[in-house]
Amino acid sequence: MNSQPIVLASTSIYRSQLLSTLQLPFLTASPNVDETPLPGETAKLTSQRLSQLKAQAVAQQHPDALIIGSDQVALLGSEQLGKPLTHDNAVRQLRAMRGKRVDFYTAVSLLNARTGDMQTALAETRVSFRDLSDNEIERYLRKEQPYIAPEAPSPKGLGLP
Repeated sequence: MNSQPIVLASTSIYRSQLLSTLQLPFLTASPNVDETPLPGETAKLTSQRLSQLKAQAVAQQHPDALIIGSDQVALLGSEQLGKPLTHDNAVRQLRAMRGKRVDFYTAVSLLNARTGDMQTALAETRVSFRDLSDNEIERYLRKEQPYIAPEAPSPKGLGLP
């Protein structure tokens, strides 16, 4: 059995919950990387580059770990959409998406910080949005608040000592 610790290079509660389903102990760490797309960079390449950068950033503090980095980029037409961060931005994004198809590119990188070996996989998902009313958008955002980063679970909550 591999004795390397697993570190999720994310403070996203959603990614932590997903990884928790494997019932393996892991830590979380904030990668603190600039998520700005590079000029001329495709959404696919942005998501792959950022998932790798996040893993590499966390590896500096966890040089003996298996690091999982991930990033998702939404593409509406030719525009890459960033995290909305605020309610008003989330409203604008959802209004722009209503009745349209949005492509999501999700990259996951696994970095063995001990050896420097990294593997990256990419998943593409196409989502067709209903023509949501302003009221439906407001109700959804008030209830779910997807633009607010919830607290990540503590290491003790993840089966760690």
